[in-house]
Amino acid sequence: MPQIQRSLPPYMQVTASIREQIETGQLAPGDLLPTDRQLAEDWSISRATAQKALTVLKVEGVIEAVQGSGTRVAADSLHRSGRDRAASVRKAGRIYSPGEYAKITKAELAPAPADVAEVLDIDQGAPAIRRVRITYTAENVARSASTSWYDGALAAIAPLLLEAERIKEGSWRYLEEKTDRAATHGQDRISERNATPEEAEILGLEEGAALKVTRTILRDADGIAIEYGVSISGGGRESVYDYDL
Repeated sequence: MPQIQRSLPPYMQVTASIREQIETGQLAPGDLLPTDRQLAEDWSISRATAQKALTVLKVEGVIEAVQGSGTRVAADSLHRSGRDRAASVRKAGRIYSPGEYAKITKAELAPAPADVAEVLDIDQGAPAIRRVRITYTAENVARSASTSWYDGALAAIAPLLLEAERIKEGSWRYLEEKTDRAATHGQDRISERNATPEEAEILGLEEGAALKVTRTILRDADGIAIEYGVSISGGGRESVYDYDL
């Protein structure tokens, strides 16, 4: 029987356990999950807490309710949330699904816009590292475009951030090695807006088409932002995910 630890809220421990079972293959897409009643009994928690855990996983797209069958692991259960992407980087040094690849189109120092300055706690207009990448499918179709921002002061100790090449171990893991600052918490904020002409051209969309915009902040144990990223892809609605790395 699983044992609740004091380090995390009970519902987060349940979601973490289910995610781990999916990532390790103990639960495969289509597998049936325990009911909230069974989870409550197994974990010695209330049904309300068990329901909250399942709701979190449903919002993330990890599991899905199937009428007449119960709750099952979603067919597209991997690499859906920021937490899943982080786990992939930890294990394999990559965040892309099989067949996908990315091209770094810019890696430079640029004046920090207002939102970047606020997140990174630097002055607006101060030098910030900007890395722009386009992610493509196996069919060479642009799937998303993203921009990652870092404090410009990191350029001297992490020079690869200014090279327009993919960093093998991933940018924030590279920063861990260079600065001893580990990313321990992340947040994704997902909303939608219309594509600009330039964005529509990059992604092969109609001008003004709906875009999903994901703003990701990775922080260290002291709550200081290590990376701020903005990614655009298909349309979506506002959601907020918090996750431990």
